[in-house]
Amino acid sequence: MTVVSVSMPDELLERIDAFADEHGYTGRSEVVREAARNLLGEFEDKQLEERELMGVVTVLFDYSSSGVENRMMNLRHEYENLVASNVHSHIGDHYCLELFILEGSLEDISTFVGKIRATQDTLSIDYSVMPVDRIDTIG
Repeated sequence: MTVVSVSMPDELLERIDAFADEHGYTGRSEVVREAARNLLGEFEDKQLEERELMGVVTVLFDYSSSGVENRMMNLRHEYENLVASNVHSHIGDHYCLELFILEGSLEDISTFVGKIRATQDTLSIDYSVMPVDRIDTIG
């Protein structure tokens, strides 16, 4: 197995170590390998290909990170054909939440989420994807 070196903030490394201990992993490498497999497999769901999708992406960041807010605004404009709606909200005294509602293909949503994830200084990124044709059958 190849050994790689990865840079990350001390706080994230501490969280990974605690997670490994709490969930019975043999160490941080096992946690990182599983996270990498999950990340790479997220958008490989063949049932979603060739379908119109709705996606919801939430991003949490410290309001003092103006670079994140500017990046979110730039992505919203760069992907205006994908972003159906966007909400910016203040959370507590120090945080902002950016909510994106997307309509498009798996490839486009995957690219958008990847660019969000590549944005430095985000605290949390979460998303979900659902086929639009499934909305009529809910309820």
